[in-house]
Amino acid sequence: MSAPTVMWFRRDLRTADNAALAEATAAGPVVCAWVRDPALLARRHHRAPARLAFLRDGLVALDADLRARGSRLVVRTGAPEDVLAGICRDAGARQVVHAREVSPWGRARDARVAAALARDGVRVDAAGGDLLVDPDGLPGSSGHGYRVFTPFWSAWRAFPIPAHVPAPDRIDGPALAGDDPGHVADGASPVPAGAAAARDALVRFVRDGGADGYAAARDDPAADATSRLSAYLRLGMCTAAQVGRALGLPAPLSPGREEFWRQIAWREFFHHLLARRPDVARGALNPALRDVAWADDPAGLAAWARGLTGYPLVDAGMRQLAATGWMHNRVRMVAASFLVKDLHVDWRRGETVFMRALVDGDPASNNGGWQWVAGTGADAAPYFRVLNPVRQSQRFDPGGAYIRRWVPELTRVPDARIHEPWRMTADEEAAAGCVIGVDYPAPITDHAGARERTLALYRDARERAAPG
Repeated sequence: MSAPTVMWFRRDLRTADNAALAEATAAGPVVCAWVRDPALLARRHHRAPARLAFLRDGLVALDADLRARGSRLVVRTGAPEDVLAGICRDAGARQVVHAREVSPWGRARDARVAAALARDGVRVDAAGGDLLVDPDGLPGSSGHGYRVFTPFWSAWRAFPIPAHVPAPDRIDGPALAGDDPGHVADGASPVPAGAAAARDALVRFVRDGGADGYAAARDDPAADATSRLSAYLRLGMCTAAQVGRALGLPAPLSPGREEFWRQIAWREFFHHLLARRPDVARGALNPALRDVAWADDPAGLAAWARGLTGYPLVDAGMRQLAATGWMHNRVRMVAASFLVKDLHVDWRRGETVFMRALVDGDPASNNGGWQWVAGTGADAAPYFRVLNPVRQSQRFDPGGAYIRRWVPELTRVPDARIHEPWRMTADEEAAAGCVIGVDYPAPITDHAGARERTLALYRDARERAAPG
């Protein structure tokens, strides 16, 4: 029998459409492994209880899937280079296979692992990856990738969808000791985890009309008309290729399906951007806005994080995030804009709050979204775009259904006041059972004045950055 190969699972918690697993099983016996890396989990963006619980349940589901195929998931804790070296010694393995990584941190880790294992005579190979198209596949006319989404979308959209790779019927290999994957984290996952759950969510979204109606309903937070696939994509329980095939590609798509596919492209755009520009993880992509004089406002940040700003749509979104580990995308933009451009708090503070709460928290997508809102990132729109939280509320939650769902203090506030409850009269407050400043906070800032302050802060930063 040939020496076994170690299949190192990371953010690819599935057995189907897994190029690395297919390569490993084609070579002979396989040991399936996942490394609990304390250094990674201790990083500021990964101390996220909801996401860790979702990850744990995903590992349990993967282990069950592997056991049904004659294998199991070997979970061990430590630095990946040390853990994998130990697994290779225990199994007599001479090769490790994993999915290709494009993030700066992941590439550095993988290079470190490959160098360490090479000293033991173990080869490390990468196959497939997290994205439909890796950054090397989309160099752009400059050879350095894309800074604007629209041309990226045109180029990305032209790539063919890869064929389905079935899960292996049988995975044979030596049985090694490992930890129970159910002990990786504590607490309950906010959503079902695993490749089967991801497939159910995708099938339901397409079959029940969510994909076809996506363009019309995607911005209505009360309708809950989005796919909820983001967490599954984050940990590789499903893939962009699987989504594309489910939508019907390569055949022409309906407008709703095309708009949803465009959102998948946005995710990949931000991954390409971070891969090519790792500095954006810590600072503004736009050099003219790297020195904005952000406010040091811990009270404002705390009020925003707790959903107590006095602006109902912002508060509803932050409370939904705290309760469920998820927030509607339109509301994410409004909440982020409020922190940055109404409270003038550094966008990186909000980015961290989101990453520690979101079950779908993804460093590339989260960073890209926050920089898009802040006007510091890859965006063709001017920096002085400031979302008005009242107008956004009136436009996208006109009847206040979403607000009332997450801000119960406002349940009986009349429709005419739901977006600006501070305008209620004393009689209206009494009828609603909600006294502003007592039962629900008054606005912690005035949007009109805050907008002017934002424009001044950005102008000052641009002037300081100007040459000469």
